[in-house]
Amino acid sequence: MTPRKILSRGGSGSVRRTNSSRARLRILLALPAAAAAATALVACSSAGASPTPSSSPSSSASGSSSSAPAAADTVKTATIAGVTVLTNSKGLTLYSFAPDTSTTSKCTGSCAVSWPPVQGPATAAGVTGTFSTITRSDGSTQATFDGHPLYTFVGDTAPGQAKGNGLNAFGGLWHEITTSGTAAPAGGTSSSSGGGSGY
Repeated sequence: MTPRKILSRGGSGSVRRTNSSRARLRILLALPAAAAAATALVACSSAGASPTPSSSPSSSASGSSSSAPAAADTVKTATIAGVTVLTNSKGLTLYSFAPDTSTTSKCTGSCAVSWPPVQGPATAAGVTGTFSTITRSDGSTQATFDGHPLYTFVGDTAPGQAKGNGLNAFGGLWHEITTSGTAAPAGGTSSSSGGGSGY
């Protein structure tokens, strides 16, 4: 698009008006671009927002923010299919992920959506073993038991279920956490094989 010259008396007036028209055109073109950039910035900043406390089954009842110290989550025991396992305060089975190390969770992104990390620290009365915490890649604190980061499974919707035991998902095997510190045998509904090497 070429600017039109506006003729007026005197030669310098036409240049001034042409430059003024260009400046207005730039401003008019810049406004929608600035609005689009502001919208994109707002969308990006809200996309990384933390989930609400009610969206994570493993979050503490207090819903504490990351800047406040987390209250210890109470861990309990339950017998499922003849095996005594650890559960969260709601009675949902706790799991370990075979690829994890004692200091690093390998379950992030969509894995952590299906297998929500148990927020740390955690305590349990009468359970022999060591509870501790690790810092996850997103900066949150995750509870561990005997060096295994703890998770729940979204497929378990009620106490007494262990639908995640023996599953091979997200690059590794999942095992319910037993009070004896050994891998629980894979459940009867699991289709994976070779399950006992998660610990």
